[in-house]
Amino acid sequence: MLESMLTLWESTGIAKLFGGPVDVWVKTLLMYVIVGVLVYLAIKKQFEPLLLLPIAIGMFLTNLPGAELFHMDLFINEKNEILIQKVFEEGGLIDILYLGVKFGVYPSLIFIGIGAMTDFSPLISNPKSIFLGGAAQLGVFAAFAGALLLGAIPGIDFNEMEAAAIGIIGGADGPTAINTTKELAPQLLGAIAIAAYSYMALIPLIQPPFMKLLTTKEERKIKMEALGTVSKLEKVLFPLIVLFIVAIILPEATQLVGCLMFGNLLNVCGVTDRLSQTAQNGLINVVTIFLGISVGATATAESFLDLKTIFIIVLGLTAFVLSTIGGLLGGKLMCKLTKGKINPLIGSAGVSAVPMAARVAQKVGQKEDPSNFLLMHAMGPNVAGVIGSAICAGVFLALFN
Repeated sequence: MLESMLTLWESTGIAKLFGGPVDVWVKTLLMYVIVGVLVYLAIKKQFEPLLLLPIAIGMFLTNLPGAELFHMDLFINEKNEILIQKVFEEGGLIDILYLGVKFGVYPSLIFIGIGAMTDFSPLISNPKSIFLGGAAQLGVFAAFAGALLLGAIPGIDFNEMEAAAIGIIGGADGPTAINTTKELAPQLLGAIAIAAYSYMALIPLIQPPFMKLLTTKEERKIKMEALGTVSKLEKVLFPLIVLFIVAIILPEATQLVGCLMFGNLLNVCGVTDRLSQTAQNGLINVVTIFLGISVGATATAESFLDLKTIFIIVLGLTAFVLSTIGGLLGGKLMCKLTKGKINPLIGSAGVSAVPMAARVAQKVGQKEDPSNFLLMHAMGPNVAGVIGSAICAGVFLALFN
């Protein structure tokens, strides 16, 4: 009886958690604290709850002692091969779900939903806003360079592929960051995904101070002319033309851009309403659950709590801030070139967090003048930022994959 009770005790999570080395259970408890913070931000503060909550639960599940729901060794090995049969034979539920991340299925399906939900009319009506979407990618390449410099520090050793994955955080596009990281640096997926989505959720806190710092009160009060009407033909041709141009110039970006444009075409063509509604609701909701849980599960205490993660968090924030600054400076330049017809605030929306970044630009502008409506104008750079971040990812994949 005593032996049976001892065996039962050893099989419990408590014994597995506290029966090992002190540093192991301390790290595990710290992961629970991080999970608690993410749940608080998702539920209490309502910061990107649809993404942060599944990620937090994935982190919680993977760090439960003895559960063994996820096995990264099935996906990262010396030959960098995925043994699908072994995943199904030896893996758990989350291992199977993670195949959708590893093969780039989830980010692409989410892009179909984003395309179906996003109105490209502001960008079509004001194609100059493409420049702002490009200017807001400053943080991507700055963080990439910073990660390479930090790679010289002993114990950090970021290589080119890891630096590229970290840089994409500056694009403020979670699916793009995940799609790039799973190809270039899958061992960093948990840290990069959590950094990317956390900063996206914190846009209303991060961006306004820099928007006010880099623009004058008079600039923030600028009212822009109403956007022109966009015909149905233009709406239909735009996604096809953009996809063709991107595919010809940068084939590595075709997958994400293609899914984005396909989703938008479902919405604007007028004959696939059922498919468009499915992409906007059922499809993107289901995939978001699978993506969040499986990505969160990569953040085990052993892989997440190290010096590299700290630098990823810092570099990610730096990238995000620099992308915001790049967009604002681009907006100020366009304001000057157009003799005050462009409100520089819309440049901050060049980061691709659709539509939150555009809403922040609208909110900051209305604080100066309640009658100023910048939302639709900011959506142009916002959409351009989505395309721009996907192109940046394509550049990195072409260079290093």
